[in-house]
Amino acid sequence: MESNREEAVRCLAIAQKHLSGGNYPSARKFAQKSISLFETPDAIQLLATINSAETSTEASEAASTSSATETHPSASGSKHRHVNGNASSSGTAGGMGGEKREYTPEQKEVVRRVRACKITEYYEILAVKRECEDVEIKKAYRKLALALHPDKNGAPGADEAFKLVSKAFQVLSDPQKRSIYDRSGSDPEDRSSGMASAASSFRSFNGGGGGFEGELSPEDLFNMFFGGGGQAFGNGGFGGFGGPTVFTTSFGPGGFRTTRMGGGARPQQANAEPRSVLIQLLPLILLFAFSLLSALPNLFTTPPVPDPHFSWSATSTYSAERHTGGLGVQFFMDPNEIMRHPVIGAELARDGIDWRKLTTNTDQNPTKAGPALAKFERGVDNTYSQKLYAECQAGTDRKMRLKEAEIGVFGIGTDWAKVERIQKEVIPSCEELRKLGLLR
Repeated sequence: MESNREEAVRCLAIAQKHLSGGNYPSARKFAQKSISLFETPDAIQLLATINSAETSTEASEAASTSSATETHPSASGSKHRHVNGNASSSGTAGGMGGEKREYTPEQKEVVRRVRACKITEYYEILAVKRECEDVEIKKAYRKLALALHPDKNGAPGADEAFKLVSKAFQVLSDPQKRSIYDRSGSDPEDRSSGMASAASSFRSFNGGGGGFEGELSPEDLFNMFFGGGGQAFGNGGFGGFGGPTVFTTSFGPGGFRTTRMGGGARPQQANAEPRSVLIQLLPLILLFAFSLLSALPNLFTTPPVPDPHFSWSATSTYSAERHTGGLGVQFFMDPNEIMRHPVIGAELARDGIDWRKLTTNTDQNPTKAGPALAKFERGVDNTYSQKLYAECQAGTDRKMRLKEAEIGVFGIGTDWAKVERIQKEVIPSCEELRKLGLLR
């Protein structure tokens, strides 16, 4: 309720103070209290931060404990037996220091369901649909966090289930991470998946074996066509590169001169009989032929005729008023230009219509739009809608910045009446899109 807002803000500030001091249970207690009094995005984000920080601390403590128990195996075995002994009791499980942690069958079932999910099945972990809204994700997280918190749920595996829920909320509550996860289906914070995919593609290109070991230099590319002969292309790909045999080519008095170095090197063949010039230039001829063939369609097609100009407001030049047949957008055209247009003007002339003879008192749509004019008007509708979308987005962003600047980090000292006025501010371009049926 609105009356609980100030108390919620006070609890949020106390929670932040406990988080700074490392007192995670108290910080969580006051953060949850703030949410129950008056839910705000800052309180939900702070609760997620508390859970994440506590998870990191527990992981580091578990690592140090594991290192210590490896040094003293007898202590590890004693603790293991103690925990198993506690876990065998009905409705209890061993907790930190060997104390019994109670749980109910319902709590145990929640733990079992969450742990049965794969670690990256975030929607299944939170038990929400893929197309759900952010509000549903937050509600599901609060419900599971309260049910699985180690202080309230002593069932075996509750700690791991709680970490899975926290990780799922951390990804799905962030729009950017959620978008990446929806596209890839993997953890967006795991940077190794993209590297593995790139490495696999590179191995596929290499043919799994003796392919390119690095980038080709211009000399290598030239030798690939002219200097390598059959050996450069043998053995399943460009096997001659990166191996013991190196080919170089240069121009000399006798045409091309080829030198082969390494692996039983042969003497320089300066006077060797040059190959046919046509064969040597064959790669360049093929490249030229492909370029010519790709350009042929453009040689026999007529360039498109540009559309006539138009204006959103009437001027001495743009005096012919008209409304589009689709959205009914008002625009103005130059009657002389429209009648000179090779397509639209010819279409109007066939119908015996001359826009230059129309007066300002004539009906705004004096002619029925033919195919060419109708196509042009669809372009006008598209331009107008894009203009409205851009203005609507700019206005929405401006409102969001003003709202965030007024609320601040924790909402302390916020003028909520001003925030409400900002929220209710009408954006004309957005309203126009709604009237046209282009925006819900």
